[in-house]
Amino acid sequence: MTRIKKIILFLLPPPNWRVPVIVLMGALFGIGGYAFVVSNAVSYLSDDPATCVNCHVMGPQFATWFHSSHREHANCNDCHVPQDNLIKQYYFKAQDGLRHATIFTLNTTPDPIVMHEAGQRVVQANCQRCHDHTNQFVTSGQVTFDHVQEGRGQLCWDCHRDVPHGTVRGAASVPNARVPVPQSTMPEWLRLQQNR
Repeated sequence: MTRIKKIILFLLPPPNWRVPVIVLMGALFGIGGYAFVVSNAVSYLSDDPATCVNCHVMGPQFATWFHSSHREHANCNDCHVPQDNLIKQYYFKAQDGLRHATIFTLNTTPDPIVMHEAGQRVVQANCQRCHDHTNQFVTSGQVTFDHVQEGRGQLCWDCHRDVPHGTVRGAASVPNARVPVPQSTMPEWLRLQQNR
C-alpha cells in the first residue's frame, strides 16, 4: 500500500460515520461561507473608512473622524494599523478584526469603546510617524508607549483629547450622525416573503 493511500485511509472516517461527517462538514462550510458573505469580510482588506461601520457600534467613531481635521489626511487604518510592513499590517488587521468580531458577536462591546493595549501602542507609533516633522521640536513627541508604561510621559491623545474623535464618546453620543449603512444581506426572495 502506498504512503499516500495510507494517509487517505487514516483521514477518512469509518464507513458508518461517513454520511454524518459529510453532513457536518457541509454544515460547517455552509455556515462559514454564509458568515463570510454576511460580514462582508472582503471589505476588510481595503482602506475604506466605511468598512469600519460594517458593525453599527462604530458609528460614533466614524462620524467624529469624518468631521475632524484628520479626514483629509488619514483613514482608520493609517492610525489604527501598523504601517511598518505589509505582513505586520495584515496580521494585526486579522487579529484585531477577529477580536472585534468576537466582541460584537457576543454582544460584549464596551460603551464607550476603549482601545486595548496593542491598539494604543500602534496609534501612538502612528501619531509619531505622521507628525515626525513637529516631534523634532517637542520632547513629548519622542515618548513611546513603553515610556508611558514606565511613567515617563503621556500618550499623544492625553493632551490632544479632541483629535480626531473628540471627547464625547459612546453609542448615544452622535445619535443623528449620518454614517454609511451596510447593505442588507437578506436575499430578495426572503425579503419579499417577509413583506407579505
